[in-house]
Amino acid sequence: MGSEQPDRRAFLKKGAALAGGLTLGAAEPAILKTSASGQAVEPQSQEAQSQEFHDYSDPEFVAYGQRSPYVNSVRQAVNGRPSPDEFGLVFHIGTPLQDQMGAITPSALHYFGTTRGSIVPHIDPAEHRLMIHGMVDRELIFTMDELKRFPSVTRLHFIECAGNRSSSRHRTIIESHGMTSCAEWTGVLLSTLLEEAGVQDGGDWIIAEGIEEVKGTSSLPTAKAMEDIIVAYAMNGEPLRPQQGFPLRIVVPGFEGILSVKWLRRIKVVDQFYMTYNDYGHLRQDPADAALSYRIGPKSVITSPSGGQQLPGSGFYEVRGLAWSGSGAVSRVEVSTDGGDSWFDADLRGTPQRMAHTAFSFNWTWDGSETVLLSRTIDEIGQIQPTREEVAEYWGRPGVRGQDNSIQPWRIESDGSVHNGIA
Repeated sequence: MGSEQPDRRAFLKKGAALAGGLTLGAAEPAILKTSASGQAVEPQSQEAQSQEFHDYSDPEFVAYGQRSPYVNSVRQAVNGRPSPDEFGLVFHIGTPLQDQMGAITPSALHYFGTTRGSIVPHIDPAEHRLMIHGMVDRELIFTMDELKRFPSVTRLHFIECAGNRSSSRHRTIIESHGMTSCAEWTGVLLSTLLEEAGVQDGGDWIIAEGIEEVKGTSSLPTAKAMEDIIVAYAMNGEPLRPQQGFPLRIVVPGFEGILSVKWLRRIKVVDQFYMTYNDYGHLRQDPADAALSYRIGPKSVITSPSGGQQLPGSGFYEVRGLAWSGSGAVSRVEVSTDGGDSWFDADLRGTPQRMAHTAFSFNWTWDGSETVLLSRTIDEIGQIQPTREEVAEYWGRPGVRGQDNSIQPWRIESDGSVHNGIA
């Protein structure tokens, strides 16, 4: 199946011969833009685009940059629901991971999820306040300017929705894994604010509340809040985008995405778990179950080649992907090009960060025969990403629920077409 990594020096020698044809779907963009109804919209011709974007010295582009009209990767509605819908509500919009280069997701392409669908609130940061109250020695109310006077941190973390689940119904990676993204977040540690307020004995839980219409709230252990939760006001070097919680949100590293409450306005310290609107159907109070429900297990996915792409022919390819774990940093990623019969170490791009995406690559020479590509993550505490069969067996035990972090197979046909490999 061509599992062996080609010699790098030999590859460089024949680079000129390869330069003409090693593109994945080069004749067409990887994904199409979608209308409000969810229907695909053909992109403009290059001529029309060049006429529309002909002057990059325009004051608007000088003030805030614009990407090239020839780059047309966009997000898409997932879970079968159009966004916005006929009532103007926006639901889940996936990141085009198949087009991402590196570990950081551009702010404009970061996946977007809402609490049962909502309209993004318009918030004046000068008027916004964050209140910390409940079982504390001092109830505090902060303005945005006051929050920015505290010592800040800047950290790389992924956020992932529990709806990211491999399924035989999914044709492309944006459908199966599009609801995970990774960004650089800047803000003040929640522990700093809680120490300022003084958490009282027995205050073992916090409730974080956003300002959106449905008042999305989440219950979190105070221990996690004191460990690494960030009250973030910036993303990828600039203020949060409105869809990502402007002007304030929490980022809960490694935990299910719905817990990272956006448009944050209130944190209450309490003495017990409360089944809030966000928590219903997602989380449990039982420690054994909560451990599976809260934290994202070791996970990876091959982004290229992936479902819906087309290999132009046999020969050399760089297999690319992303790996992550809610329990810490990625230690190793392995790739199989023969359906799991043999595994090889992939190259990690950069130094893996804790609870962050890590980009990986693997040099592969495809012999043109049908095969299946797989990847699996091993994290810093030794957890290994499971197969679908292992996950199914584990979920078969009574009373156990958790995230789906199973291995995603991509099947490559002899004609070069790439499909979901789940039977």
